[in-house]
Amino acid sequence: MKFSIVVYAAPYSSEAAATAFNFTKTLLDQGHELYRLFFFGDGVHNANRLAVVAQDEVNLQQRWDQLITTHRLDAVVCVSSAIRRGLLDSQESERYELDAISVYGSSEIAGLGQLIDAVINSDRVVNFG
Repeated sequence: MKFSIVVYAAPYSSEAAATAFNFTKTLLDQGHELYRLFFFGDGVHNANRLAVVAQDEVNLQQRWDQLITTHRLDAVVCVSSAIRRGLLDSQESERYELDAISVYGSSEIAGLGQLIDAVINSDRVVNFG
């Protein structure tokens, strides 16, 4: 079955982002296809590479990055949600003349068209947060 996952929750504001991560990992482990992972609203914080986590806590952002990289997932960060929250890739950083890149390279910043495409091309879309 082909899934797309939408994450609305920030990594540490609730259990939703961690549950989304575990659900996604289980899907992949069971052989399902993940069409797209879409971070939206506060969920864009899951792609923040500049977050610092205490040593005794799980770095959920890093775990997402590793999962996306390992499985070569199509991971998208909503552009309007991201720039409002200071999350930029190299292209957005250049566009706004800023000198910081705060999004993991494993995810791309794009618009809601990517979410619509995911809904059209997936058997199931599961939302978290």
